[in-house]
Amino acid sequence: MSDRLRRIVIAITGATGAVYGVRLLQHLQHLPGIETHLIVSDAAVLTLHQETGLQRREVDALAHVVHKVRDVGASIASGSFQSDGMVIAPCSMKTLASVAHGLSDNLIARAADVVLKERRRLVLMVRETPFNLAHLRNMTAVTEMGGIIFPPLPSFYHNPQSIEEMVDHTVARVIDLFGIEHALAPRWAGLKTAKDV
Repeated sequence: MSDRLRRIVIAITGATGAVYGVRLLQHLQHLPGIETHLIVSDAAVLTLHQETGLQRREVDALAHVVHKVRDVGASIASGSFQSDGMVIAPCSMKTLASVAHGLSDNLIARAADVVLKERRRLVLMVRETPFNLAHLRNMTAVTEMGGIIFPPLPSFYHNPQSIEEMVDHTVARVIDLFGIEHALAPRWAGLKTAKDV
């Protein structure tokens, strides 16, 4: 990893899957040279408490810098703010639509717009099922703009023994997208052959 400070913007929206944003913050908090900037939507405050039992202040404490969702004048709303990119974890369909159409109607959508226009990495952990055509078209639009659509789908080839292991494996894949070294989850070592089984 480079010696320079790496800044990652993390947004948590009201979609189910708040644990992904929390675990991402928890893991990046302990990695050297990483500075996290957090935005939590109003709906996410409710979802965080419902799904994780955490209060807003407990989640805020996991980040290095916290921004208010309505503060469109925040540092991260400008392209002059140097960052390595942004993760929206989880990303609601409303936020996806705002990003896809460049609405910049709150700091989450504005920060995502900045990341896209500056050609930095934007990862959207979209949470909905099944998808309708509007969802799919919005995901296509974001992909065409250079964003990465990353539904947090669990994998089972590493034989997870708990929900936490499944979440961590997904979060590890997101961290990989930023080229950040970690030891969060096992690496794929290939399938076992018949003689190994």
